[in-house]
Amino acid sequence: MTHVLLFFHLLGAVCFFAGAAVAGVLQLAAMRCQRPSEVAKLLGLTRAGVALVGVGSLLTLVFGLALAGHEGIGFSPAWIQAALGLWVLSMALGGYGGRTARLPLLASWASGLLLLAILGLMVWQPG
Repeated sequence: MTHVLLFFHLLGAVCFFAGAAVAGVLQLAAMRCQRPSEVAKLLGLTRAGVALVGVGSLLTLVFGLALAGHEGIGFSPAWIQAALGLWVLSMALGGYGGRTARLPLLASWASGLLLLAILGLMVWQPG
């Protein structure tokens, strides 16, 4: 059972990162376009990345919590609490950063950095 939970948790993480990368790259490309039709087309394509982020975030959360419970780790270790807090903050910043203005672009970058911090917590599990 552990392997199944871990597989779907990692699949979610891959979807989460891939979706964030797709949405981010398309958002940056749209900001460089001059014609409104090109901007609209690229921003329309970001929906695929956003969908991957949604699926990935749900899989990482559900299967990560299930894995922690199944392994008897629980939710009390500081690295799990930190990862959950960073997950919430990353989702909020990513949602805000999904807009085309300059400040939300910084929020998108911050969201991506938080994803890397979560990855670090999941890999090294400090404490």
